[in-house]
Amino acid sequence: MCVDLVSRDIAFKFKGTLVSTHKPHQGILSTVKQRLRRNRLGELLIQNGALSTEQLKYALSQSQKSGRQLGFVLVSENLVTKNDIRRTLIEQFTLRMVMTAVALFISFGSMGFSKNARGAEIQDATARISLVQESFQKAAYYPKIFGSTEKRSTSLKAFTKWTSMFERFNASLNSNVAPKEIVQLKASLNSMKGLPLNQMATQVNSLMNSKRYVEDSNNYGKSDYWATPIEFYQRGGDCEDFAIAKYTALRALGVPDNRMRVAIVQDQKKNIPHAILIVYTDQGAMILDNQIKTAVKADKIRHYKPIFSINQSAWWLHTAPQSNVTRVASAAK
Repeated sequence: MCVDLVSRDIAFKFKGTLVSTHKPHQGILSTVKQRLRRNRLGELLIQNGALSTEQLKYALSQSQKSGRQLGFVLVSENLVTKNDIRRTLIEQFTLRMVMTAVALFISFGSMGFSKNARGAEIQDATARISLVQESFQKAAYYPKIFGSTEKRSTSLKAFTKWTSMFERFNASLNSNVAPKEIVQLKASLNSMKGLPLNQMATQVNSLMNSKRYVEDSNNYGKSDYWATPIEFYQRGGDCEDFAIAKYTALRALGVPDNRMRVAIVQDQKKNIPHAILIVYTDQGAMILDNQIKTAVKADKIRHYKPIFSINQSAWWLHTAPQSNVTRVASAAK
């Protein structure tokens, strides 16, 4: 199981729509903070799309008349289910715990790394092993992955495992003789040059999925370590290492950074975080996954809930799709 990755620190394990009509240009994490400020059950259920404003007002009036708690009224009137309430409260509690971890992760993880680090400043080690020049046009747009909405940021300062991996990768290439693993990688990729992107992605997925799966704790004696492609070729790796190796291989084959993202998702079957590679082809998004034998179209997968995705240029926060619900100022008072 792929559980030892940075998403345990920044996994936004929640379902709710993050809505604000007051700050249309707010930052990615400010919407999360808004949800944290909303403590009332009714407001949270509205944000999750489980309850309408009119239903909440009715339930509140019944609660005041009968003296019963709001939750009992909502269930007894068949406005929501017990599972809706349980899930909403668990999500809110989990989000509070996660945001505490985020603060610690950023404060400790960014030590020794530029506070102003942005995507454009990452050392592009992948360019140094390219077999061809970029041979695909940049993606014109990004379809919604697994039904999520997303917000983009070019500030990568919190993602030190990602950025430091590129620094180590670049350093390992600073010699007159290419590491034998890179020679092997290029030889394996040579026959894939010039293929349509969907075929190329499928073959790269199969190539990397043939490598050994090894937990970070067994491989490096650490709970979480993002390996370079060279380290992955030498020692195998866990899910994020598979995704990084596939990303690097496709970059070497001329696929622009704009068409790929390493994505951290919640595997809802196993209830664990997991890493995959998303490739945006002209036929739609494809998922390259070490848990799935062959590359598949994103719309064929139903059990992943995206948390965040990242490439060398930016990162994206994924949230549940926005419903036709606007923010209610104080409906649950």
